[in-house]
This record gives sequence, structure tokens and C-alpha cells, in this order.
Amino acid sequence: MKPSLAIDLSVIVVSYNNAPEILSCIASIEAACAGLRYEIFVVDNASQDHCAAMVAAHCPQVSLLQSEVNLGFAAGNNLAMAQAQGRYIALVNPDARPEAGSLNQAVSWMSIHPDVGLAGGRLFSEDGRDQPSARRFPSLLNDFLALSGLSARFASNRFFGRCDRTWANPAQAAQVDWVPGAFTLIAHHALEQVGFFDERFFLYYEEVDLCQRMKQRGFEVWYQPEWRAVHIGGVSSARVTGAHFNRHGSQLSLWRMRSTLLYYRKHHGWLTAKLDSLLEQSWHALRQHRNQLFCERQQAIEKAQESGALRQLLQQAWCDTAGGRRSPPTPW
Repeated sequence: MKPSLAIDLSVIVVSYNNAPEILSCIASIEAACAGLRYEIFVVDNASQDHCAAMVAAHCPQVSLLQSEVNLGFAAGNNLAMAQAQGRYIALVNPDARPEAGSLNQAVSWMSIHPDVGLAGGRLFSEDGRDQPSARRFPSLLNDFLALSGLSARFASNRFFGRCDRTWANPAQAAQVDWVPGAFTLIAHHALEQVGFFDERFFLYYEEVDLCQRMKQRGFEVWYQPEWRAVHIGGVSSARVTGAHFNRHGSQLSLWRMRSTLLYYRKHHGWLTAKLDSLLEQSWHALRQHRNQLFCERQQAIEKAQESGALRQLLQQAWCDTAGGRRSPPTPW
């Protein structure tokens, strides 16, 4: 839908079993939009915890879009984007709470920077610690640094901390490769040129892909620390039953692996997708072997078992996506 001069901002929240968070999220969005002409969409992805009913009962001002199946993050946002009339579109995760006035400030900044297609704010954990809010595009080198732990060990080093830009001053605005979709502003005019999210990414990497396409069309991507939000992270993923959840990265392992392959195949070709899969397989094989040498220790046994399980998931992800060529049927 074409943007309307009558609406400054369309805010989209995609929820999946977020009843504990959704009302406080909406309240924080309204405070963040003070002074703007705005609309709020909540897309409920077949939640089983009466999240949609809570929104309908307590927030009649919100446009509630209910799906009978879990569409995932990309398709869920696309559903609302097709109806959004704001000159700008904000994506806010249901477990995020933007600071009062932050979205008003974001719209003002975007209005005087028409070359910026997409920008993200500064994310904090509930205890006030910075979360990765601006990142470099994935690469074999960046994946190795993250897998090996070198990125975390030498976080303040510009080379080793390159993945999440942990070397950078988080209080300084910067043009970056990509920003997480938890608290993001998108220019409607840029979205019309670039297109919506690629729905092959059911979850993870959809915002990375969108930022890639933004840059390919000549738009800038920025990190703006003055726009602040508290972000719990991984809440919906942790509520998916029967799947391996990586608590360190707050991600569903198999889904992340699938999306990684889809991303590399789309932007870098089959060989890079294969090499990245082999890299992760080799790392977990070494980790499994090392921990098996200390099989008398319970912690080592558990780590070896986890590495073995992750190696199996990597094989499954390769088969599920045909080496990154296709997305498995949804919902994942």
C-alpha cells in the first residue's frame, strides 16, 4: 500500500505466544510514538496462549491480523507491510520495549536522511547491558571468529570483534552492514523499490538479506544509538517445543542453520554455502572429539553429546534446504 501523508509511522509487531509481553510492548510503543500520527499492527502467528485475544480485549486501537498458521517473522511482517500506510515502518519485537519518545525521534531523523533505507536503534538487556545492535555481513571469516570464540575473547579488538562490532563505541552512530529486526525503522519509499522480506527465510537472516538488498539498490543502513529499547531476546524461540534451542545465541539451532544456508546460497553461491557448512561441521567434530577424551567428566560428556547433536542438525539442514537452494515447507 502507498504511504499516506496523514500517517507518519506504521509499527508492526509479530507475535508468537507472547501473551506475557504483548501489552507492555504495545504500551511502550505508544509512549515511543508520542507526537506522531501512527498506526500499530499486531500480527499473531497462531499463538496458543490467547495472545491475540488479549490484544483484541485490551487494545482496540491496534489493528490485529490473525494467522491460522505460524507464518514466521518475514511473512508475518509482510502481511502487515502490505497494509501499512505510514511514511516509515517500524519493526518492534514483542519482547522489546522502546524508550519513550524514541520512535518520534527516529522518524524525525529519517525524514532528513532520505538516502537511509533502514536504521536500527540501540538494544539493551533487562539488566542494562548492551546487546549487539549493529553488525557486519556474514562471511566465512566472521563465522570462524564467532565459532572459535575469538570474537568474544578479543571483543575490543577491531579485527576479532568485527562480527558484532564489539570494538566500536556503542554510543556513536555509524553506517553499518545490517541491524537486527528487533527495533528497526524502514523508509516506505525504499521498501517500495527493494521489496518486502524474502519469505524463504522463515526465521533468522531475513533482516540481513533485506539490508543486503537495500545496499545493492544504493540505500544506506545506519545504527542510531539515540533510539533505545530494552530487548529480552529469544522469547518466542524458547517457546517452540521439540527443537534444539541455543541459549547462548537465543536461537533455534536447526532454523538458524537452514537460514544460514539459504542466505549464503542466495548471495554467495553454492560453494560458499558448502564451505560454511563444512566449517561448522569441522568445528563441532573437533569439539566433540576433545570432550570425548575427558569422558569421565559429566560436563565434558554433555558437551560432546551437544556437539554430536549439532552435527546431525547441520546434516539435516543441508538436506532440508538442498544445500541452500530451497526453503522447507512452512511452518518450520
